[in-house]
Amino acid sequence: MAETALTAPLRSPLSQVADHLAAATRTSGGAIRLAELPFLAQLNVRMDAKGAAAEAVGLALDLQLPLQPNTVVRAGELTALWLGPDEWLLVGPPGSERDLESRIRQAAGDEFVSVIDVSAQRTTLLVTGPRAHDLLAHGCSLDLHPRAFGPGRCAQTTLGRTQVVLVARDDPRAGFWVLVRSTFAGYLADWLLDAATEYV
Repeated sequence: MAETALTAPLRSPLSQVADHLAAATRTSGGAIRLAELPFLAQLNVRMDAKGAAAEAVGLALDLQLPLQPNTVVRAGELTALWLGPDEWLLVGPPGSERDLESRIRQAAGDEFVSVIDVSAQRTTLLVTGPRAHDLLAHGCSLDLHPRAFGPGRCAQTTLGRTQVVLVARDDPRAGFWVLVRSTFAGYLADWLLDAATEYV
């Protein structure tokens, strides 16, 4: 029987290069680790940061939304990224998008809130290892030194000419998340593999 869109198993945008990412990780001797974190729930949320809805949503999620520019707040499996004065990206475990959206809408009540499920729009690359900063610096104009872009920081930027959301994880050893549009994920993975050749 032929598979349809409803019966076919989910395929990540980087399923075809997963072996190459794993091979680069093995041959770098631990200097670089590249992996995809597929299917993370991602919700774009917009509302007045000083309004009653923001506080209610924070309580409902058990997560205070970050108010400082380019910062990240994490609680359990949920991460909130500041994208703008009234905009956040919530990242959660795969399959949690409907529950998160329901909790946000219920908490906001009659207050204005925009919640858009953008889970299918992006995939997430994990870049870790002692040379992760160096690898990303090849194609990113941000100062990625831990003093300037340390744990708990995020930014919308370009990496290898591709628009991404870059996240410095809680622990420096945890490396970075690179959230990239699915349509550009293959290109960016190839770019990272090429840029990592000096470490393998």
